[in-house]
Amino acid sequence: MESNNKENETEKLTRILSIIQNLYYKRKDQLDDLKLEISEIQSVLNNINSLVSNKSFSSADELYSKLHAQENISLDEYFNEEISEETFKGTNIKRKIFSNQDQEEENLLCVLNLYDFKKVEIKFIDPEIRGIQETSGNFINIFLKGALIKIKENNPNLSISYRFKNIDKIEYITISNLSSIEDYDLITAKIRELLACEN
Repeated sequence: MESNNKENETEKLTRILSIIQNLYYKRKDQLDDLKLEISEIQSVLNNINSLVSNKSFSSADELYSKLHAQENISLDEYFNEEISEETFKGTNIKRKIFSNQDQEEENLLCVLNLYDFKKVEIKFIDPEIRGIQETSGNFINIFLKGALIKIKENNPNLSISYRFKNIDKIEYITISNLSSIEDYDLITAKIRELLACEN
């Protein structure tokens, strides 16, 4: 009887340890992401401060006339500036998808990385457990038809490749030649939907 109690206590402690470790790593990843965001915001603030400092040496008349001229520009025209591909080189936008199977614990299911605003790499955590297959109905209907075929209609250069775990379970998906951040948003939404159906 006493040994059973000890085993139960050990099981409980092991479960608690696992939950705390998962929370620790999740919070650590969130902290790293926040540090990166703060660094980027600081850089933008420094640039804006620099611009304001430079402008403060201009006359009030000049500043007012420039401000008035900018107000007459439509929002679409303001953001219509062409940005070279060189500007995006080296950028990476990471997104993580978690599952909340019960109230105490969240599990990391998938990590998406957008590189240079052109290429998405999707990594499924524990692909054997996720069991996502290229030929499954959910994968075809939700992800291929719901995202990739729609994107390819406007972007014929889109390409996709897979890496598998244990022959048929998808571990990595790489999508190349994206043309907009909206494509990445759609891919993320459909992967989230797919994972919700598979779990």
